Amino acid sequence: MQYLHSKEFYYQERDRVRRKSHTKAAQFLYLNRTCWNGLYRENLSGKFNVPIGTKSQVLLADDDFKGASSLLESAELKVCDFEETLSDARSGDLVFLDPPYTTAHNTNGFIKYNQNIFSWDDQIRLRQCTEAALNRGAKVVLTNANHETIHKLYTDLGTPEVLSRASVISGSARARG
Repeated sequence: MQYLHSKEFYYQERDRVRRKSHTKAAQFLYLNRTCWNGLYRENLSGKFNVPIGTKSQVLLADDDFKGASSLLESAELKVCDFEETLSDARSGDLVFLDPPYTTAHNTNGFIKYNQNIFSWDDQIRLRQCTEAALNRGAKVVLTNANHETIHKLYTDLGTPEVLSRASVISGSARARG
């Protein structure tokens, strides 16, 4: 798709519905690398709706698709609710969780962009599933909003640490950095 990349091709590909797993994977890679800031977002109908970005490089010099494929051969990939995945976590497993940063006030500003918003009830359910996984011996790393409602919800589940991070995703250029 590298040689086909253009604004017109991007929007045609974004609207195209791929059916086979390998063409879906190629489409995802193309859109991810050429959309605005590598953002993945769906509209309320579940359709990917990120505009074209400024990058035009689709294939990178250090891409190793065969190596990645080899590493993933024994992996089980699932598309499911986090509760199903966390219920499988056992002693010796490391689970990394990076949910949408929804707080108790549920006004994270992304409601109009999400097919299914991650609600406060989902946040409560995630806390319960995380605790159950920890009780089964799994190790858990969880990122979340630095907000008092999150601190209160996840009390006694581990040692919180506040980290600063830079972000290139913001509606305002001033908020990026």
